[in-house]
Amino acid sequence: MKSILLSLQDGQKESALLEGLHLLQAGKVIALPTDTVYGLAVDPLNQEAVQRLFAVKQRPPEVAIPLLLADATQLRQVVSAVPPVARRLAAAFWPGALTLILPARPILPANLLAGGHSVAVRWPDAPAIHALANALGRPLAVTSANRSGCAPACTAGEVIAQLAGRIPLILDGGPTPGRTPSTIVDLTGHEPHLLRPGPIPWTEIQHVANEQEDPA
Repeated sequence: MKSILLSLQDGQKESALLEGLHLLQAGKVIALPTDTVYGLAVDPLNQEAVQRLFAVKQRPPEVAIPLLLADATQLRQVVSAVPPVARRLAAAFWPGALTLILPARPILPANLLAGGHSVAVRWPDAPAIHALANALGRPLAVTSANRSGCAPACTAGEVIAQLAGRIPLILDGGPTPGRTPSTIVDLTGHEPHLLRPGPIPWTEIQHVANEQEDPA
């Protein structure tokens, strides 16, 4: 397979995103920039595409794939419950580098969830994600654009170095902000639980999580 590199510069952005959308609709894996590192994306409701993503990344099947949203309204498409603490954290830190673990809706494929019942969701500050998730009509399943165990990619060139010939398209949006993945917080229990430290400090998350609801 030949990997095509398309630029997201203003004059080429529309055609590049359209090609990305066509490939997502066809069940293919594409690479694109996020607000942390470059990611590999597929349609989350296409079970074969999700399996292809695992194969491209050489990701263990027991490690679930996160979903990236076009905006907060897409949250209800993929989660079955949004507790008050999730609403507070989303309002405070989205769009941004905070991933929330919430109960998954039954429409999501079992392989996406690695056989579990929860899903990782995030609204990133990433225009290419917003555009493609809006055009697809649902969030994207996205994981970092590197082979499992290797360093995350912050440029299109670093994606090519690891994955050339394994994916049909790389959308080049220039360097991403950094190699630090998002902070992950599990909200499926009685209290928020930090699963992975990241750009948003745990102390800030705890402060927002413990705020009292305004009276109705």
